[in-house]
Amino acid sequence: MTDLTLDVARKISDAALAKCRELKLKPMSIVVLDARGALKTVVAEDGTSLMRSEVAHGKAYGALALGMGSRAIFKRANEQPYFIDAISTMTRGAMIPVPGGVLINDKNGTLLGAIGISGDTSDNDETAALAGIAAAGLVGNAG
Repeated sequence: MTDLTLDVARKISDAALAKCRELKLKPMSIVVLDARGALKTVVAEDGTSLMRSEVAHGKAYGALALGMGSRAIFKRANEQPYFIDAISTMTRGAMIPVPGGVLINDKNGTLLGAIGISGDTSDNDETAALAGIAAAGLVGNAG
């Protein structure tokens, strides 16, 4: 597999949403991007706040932009705030440097895309993202 198909992206987002419901998390928004950064799926639960999908997109976009999960970006933001600020400026504010953005790889390590989730704590967002990726038989890299 070299492309993230719509069917696989839907499987990831559906499984991530199922994990959110299992954990009884707040209303969530889930975005899956392919390796080019093109939008594959967006799920916004009833009751989610207005900007959640944009935040979820920013987590996935940041992971793709820097080639690392957003947990690693968050760590780097604490260690090198000027660098992350510069990248944020370059992306016109599209990158959200907090956990919840996870790279999606196949079993051979090929990058297929990224998922971003927002709505609960960043740790819970990341847990759901990893569960969705694993349910599709793929490998997540949260950083």
